[in-house]
Amino acid sequence: MLALTFPVDYWDYLGWEDTFAKPEFAARQRAYTKALALRDVFTPQVVVDGRVQTSAARPDAVEKLVAAQAKTPRDPPDMEFRHDGRVAVGSGPSPRGGGEVWLVRYDPRPQEVVVRRGENRGQTVNQKNVVREIVRLGAWAGRPRVYSVPATADDGLESVVLLQGAKGGRIMAVLPGKAD
Repeated sequence: MLALTFPVDYWDYLGWEDTFAKPEFAARQRAYTKALALRDVFTPQVVVDGRVQTSAARPDAVEKLVAAQAKTPRDPPDMEFRHDGRVAVGSGPSPRGGGEVWLVRYDPRPQEVVVRRGENRGQTVNQKNVVREIVRLGAWAGRPRVYSVPATADDGLESVVLLQGAKGGRIMAVLPGKAD
């Protein structure tokens, strides 16, 4: 299991801008909100495998969701980083609406952020695996395909490739490793 932190920017109007937040992360959460038939976005939210969600303020609920998803049968397509700097995704059942291949670059080092304004002013937020970049590599329709991976200049970042149902669908396969 890999837990990634996608800081969102939609609370910035309350007086404090999250230093790691990006609009594309908030868009990703809104896609989950729609896919999971939720009324609205909220934080802190945990989405497990793109299938189920709960509040991160409920650690017991998070543990139960993770344990339940770990028991879910899977038959993911093969994925591998190639020597030419690309990633290959094999064949498999395509989800309804198709799939998308995402490159996620994140910082594995713990981050401490002091909140300077807003209702959490003065508190320190500890974050791990903070996502710095997410890039859609392309669509996937169940057939083998090779995707180009853009280079990065960010030192210390790790990469993971996600094969996910379109528009916030389930995570079908994960390829951790180095994409550079």
